[in-house]
Amino acid sequence: MRISSILNGAHFGNLAKVHGIVTYKLSPFEQRAFAGAISNGLPNMVRRFRSNVFRVAPPFIVGYLIYDLTERKHSALLRKNPADFENDE
Repeated sequence: MRISSILNGAHFGNLAKVHGIVTYKLSPFEQRAFAGAISNGLPNMVRRFRSNVFRVAPPFIVGYLIYDLTERKHSALLRKNPADFENDE
């Protein structure tokens, strides 16, 4: 096992020399992180929302309606029925 490249202080990405492969690197200071975020990203977000809204919204709407109906029925069952106490003195 040869660990000479590790012992020489080479970084992990530079442990071996590969011949015949050309790699290019761009400095992080030359990159534009938010290039086209508003001109391309915002229309893309709207398009993706419009394509998925009919797939996601109906289950949420049905779930909310079931929840609302159950809460109303539960609160109605907690109240006393005035007809049961008409003949009390």
